[in-house]
Amino acid sequence: RSVFNSSLELRALSEYVTPSTVWQDPVQGLNLPLQVFFGLVIICVLLLAFLGNMVVCLMVYQRAAMRSAINILLASLAFADMMLAVLNMPFALVTMVTTRWIFGEAFCRISAMFFWMFLMEGVAILMIISVDRFLIIVQKQDKLSPCSAKVLITVSWSLSFCFSFPLSIGHPALYIPPRAPQCVFGYSVERGDHAYVMLIMLVFFFVPFLVMLYTFMGILSTLRHNALRIHSHPDSLCLSQASKLGLMSLQRPFQMNVDMSFKTRAFTTILILFSVYTACWAPFATYSLLSTFSRAFYYRQNFFEISTWLLWICYLKSALNPLIYYWRIKKFRDACLDLMPKYFKFLPLLPGHTKRRIRPSAVYVCGEHRSAV
Repeated sequence: RSVFNSSLELRALSEYVTPSTVWQDPVQGLNLPLQVFFGLVIICVLLLAFLGNMVVCLMVYQRAAMRSAINILLASLAFADMMLAVLNMPFALVTMVTTRWIFGEAFCRISAMFFWMFLMEGVAILMIISVDRFLIIVQKQDKLSPCSAKVLITVSWSLSFCFSFPLSIGHPALYIPPRAPQCVFGYSVERGDHAYVMLIMLVFFFVPFLVMLYTFMGILSTLRHNALRIHSHPDSLCLSQASKLGLMSLQRPFQMNVDMSFKTRAFTTILILFSVYTACWAPFATYSLLSTFSRAFYYRQNFFEISTWLLWICYLKSALNPLIYYWRIKKFRDACLDLMPKYFKFLPLLPGHTKRRIRPSAVYVCGEHRSAV
């Protein structure tokens, strides 16, 4: 028995010698109904992620009126999602069907680098946008210009590349399918591998999650406080300024109903993106940590099926983002319909909103008395 245990330990340690490791034991893949289901869903996700995000990038690139700071950031997020659909999803789809990696060990490492780089960039952009909304609504500062947005995008892409580049040269070790539909972090006893995975998860999931959660809680608190001030002290509100912005309507003398949708719509859109990011990212982040630190989890017989479900839930975020833009942002919706040929205009028309161009901070500060709205 001791000889058997020793052989197991040697076998486990030998798996970390090479940058990428092929697990040779038979692995339980997906049964035929699940393969058909995942195949259809994945094709839809891939097409929607590529075409939807490509339209977003084209709109911002072609239309000068769309090149605001927030739209440039959203275009960078859309570009990362589009490249994820091009450089990762097709290979994961093939591997899911064949249950083996047929694209070579070098491309395994490169595809893993692309995967994490694009995910990191998406998280960084969402964090930048949420901090910008926090500064506008809570701090009454509207300082993000298109030029500064481009600088932040350059910095975020550079950091994402620097953090993901070690994967392309085999540090830490990656595991070639059939353990998973693409090259993933596997169980390791190396402290360096543990440190790298923990760093990735802290810098590009847990820390951004906490930052965004803090900004959203601060924004919600500010909006609630301002709403109470408006209803409790209507005389302190600058009525002329509020009426110009379309923020209020008088129902009866000395009573008013303030329409808060104008000032909260952009924030609500980012909140929806954050919720989708959390729902799609959190399971995969947990899975990556368990795969690295838990031998029992990594060597489960149904690990391939678990990997497939969680990986494509993570990919689903790239397909949902353009749908959120179309649903929530009228300018994107109008530009999308203009770009589409007439015989492709089958998307439903959604109710429009105000077309006035108002500086974001102007909505939150009343003109003469500087009363918060």
